Amino acid sequence: MITLYIVSTTPYAGKSALCAGLGKRFQKDGLRIGYMRPVTTSRKCIGECMVDEEAERMMKILNLTDPMNAIWPVCLDPPAVEAILRGRGEDYVSKVRDAFETVSKGKDIVLLEGGSRSSQGIVVGLSVHDVSELLNAKVLVVAKYDASTVIVADDLVADKQRLGGRMIGVVLNAVEKQRMDYVQELVVPLLEAHDVPVYATLPLERVFASISVGDLADALHGEIICRPDAVTTLVENLVIGAMSVDSALAHFRRKLNKAVITGGDRPDIQLAALETSTKCLVLTGNLRPNPLIINRAEELGVPIILVQHDTMTTVQLAEAAFGKTRFHHDQKIELFENMLAERFDFTRLYEVLGISAH
Repeated sequence: MITLYIVSTTPYAGKSALCAGLGKRFQKDGLRIGYMRPVTTSRKCIGECMVDEEAERMMKILNLTDPMNAIWPVCLDPPAVEAILRGRGEDYVSKVRDAFETVSKGKDIVLLEGGSRSSQGIVVGLSVHDVSELLNAKVLVVAKYDASTVIVADDLVADKQRLGGRMIGVVLNAVEKQRMDYVQELVVPLLEAHDVPVYATLPLERVFASISVGDLADALHGEIICRPDAVTTLVENLVIGAMSVDSALAHFRRKLNKAVITGGDRPDIQLAALETSTKCLVLTGNLRPNPLIINRAEELGVPIILVQHDTMTTVQLAEAAFGKTRFHHDQKIELFENMLAERFDFTRLYEVLGISAH
């Protein structure tokens, strides 16, 4: 049985996407897989259960049936941290070990998903290095590309020095398309020369940073007053509709698949937005639109989100939501699977892990 630990150098680098993509590929190749998040930092009450939403989503994506408390055994949320500081922490290492025994039964490979940084959990003996030693895991690092390539390379080489043979390589993610040749010709050889194998260089695709209408409404604490059936529609861009109506159409045509944020008292801007590639309208100030706007949006299948905030606050909240988009949308999963099939060196990975497709 093989254990593969997916970790990252920064938050929102693509760990969940890589776990889902690799997991589905392993399943297609006939491998029985398990999944686990050894250490998490947040949980949410759903009914009578406290759950890790990301772990729950991964269970659905990969059709897993293991107990949820084994899939995310340790949560270092604020109450747990306070208990640790007061000397009343639990034996978290044993909890992870016991949970892993449950998740790994009957599996060919177990995917572990790490936290937002390699040191997370270090005070309770559950850093990336600790977990990889505890569970005899190979470590694959996913790094979100930054134009400051030396910094990215430094972080990855430093990870290699800390983890040694446990670290089998890296995936470079979200590389701007105009930088792909540069990265493949210069950055990849640099990393390979420092014993950091690169399994894939993945381009930045705007759709992976998109957010669904439903998630956007939640982030804005808004009410969907039109076409609630379209909450899964993906929004890739934000546009503020604060200009004159004369320049609105030209402005809106520059961005595709967008959410237009404007005042609820601007029917002229709202109509202009509906004439372009607008995926949803976000109306600020808690001002309901003219019935004509609602009717037109209904015809076009464009949801309207009504929010109480002013426009500036709404924009700030929306931008923050885009910076924390999650990987659980069917369209994103399918696109990422296809990208991995085209760009990921599965032959090399399988050789390193010592596994083969059934």
